[in-house]
Amino acid sequence: MEEKKSLWKRITGSREASLVLILVVMLILVECIQYFGGNGHFLSPTNIGQIFRNNALTMLMALGMLCVLLTAGIDISITSTLAFAGMIVGMLQKNDVCHNTFLLFLIAALIGLACGFLNGLIIAKGHIAPIIVTMGFMYIWRGLAYVVSGNQWASGADVAQFAEFGKDGSAGPYIILIAAYVIFFIVLKWTTYGRRIYAVGSNMEAASVSGINVDKILVSVYMIMGLLAGLSGALSVSIYASAQPNMQYGKEMDVIAACVIGGVSMNGGRGSVVGTFLGALFYAVLAKALPLVGLDSIWQNLIKGIVVLAVVLINTLTQRAMDRAALERREM
Repeated sequence: MEEKKSLWKRITGSREASLVLILVVMLILVECIQYFGGNGHFLSPTNIGQIFRNNALTMLMALGMLCVLLTAGIDISITSTLAFAGMIVGMLQKNDVCHNTFLLFLIAALIGLACGFLNGLIIAKGHIAPIIVTMGFMYIWRGLAYVVSGNQWASGADVAQFAEFGKDGSAGPYIILIAAYVIFFIVLKWTTYGRRIYAVGSNMEAASVSGINVDKILVSVYMIMGLLAGLSGALSVSIYASAQPNMQYGKEMDVIAACVIGGVSMNGGRGSVVGTFLGALFYAVLAKALPLVGLDSIWQNLIKGIVVLAVVLINTLTQRAMDRAALERREM
């Protein structure tokens, strides 16, 4: 009994463990509904591959949003940055300026980096609320995407060579995702820079007093977010074999939701790469499962909202239990 109790405490005492448990339960339920409904297996290799491929952009940008949220900031301009960078990549190919895959990803990344730098610079030096700054740039970058397009779009024929990298069955998107998550896990867990990000989000004034250049950290996290949004713009063109100025419109909320589900605090200083991955995976599985279980599109957003709120509530209760346990240990 004691062993079972301690195991349960270990599960409920960790945000990541509790999210894994919820994810497993959801997968079992969906698999049963799908299988007994005569529609095959939900957990087939094809479905799993599609879940990761179709949500690669959200999963990639969630890493940048994690860094921004850890500093108690937010960036709602990310999908506009994605569209701006992606549109430039598309038009470069449409006009036969560049067709080199590596160079196109590099150009998109640099564009995103510049967008993120402007976001971070104004937030850090102007001391303006991140949501206001990024809301302004959300309209600017999306508007520039339309300007770059010139009322045109890059079709599958225009980006045919580039689309080979992200086509169905290609390892390209998975390589980028794995590399990004490994790098961010190492940086945030074991480097001085990672610890400084957490310190700034936990207490900005204390971090400044301790010698951390707060402005530099703030600018850098928005640059990271911009870099990943730019890369996602190029990846979007490659995966969907087209470039349009309205691509991924409104999807920034999916990225934020993935982080929050994963236990990232919007007050800063709390969150992890593992939790972010699990949150993004949970959101991706939910988005894939709802249509397959026969729910009408009208109900899908409603159910999605309810499930997201329930998971966030569980995460919040788990965190409070962890905080109480830590306090009890200090008092002993």
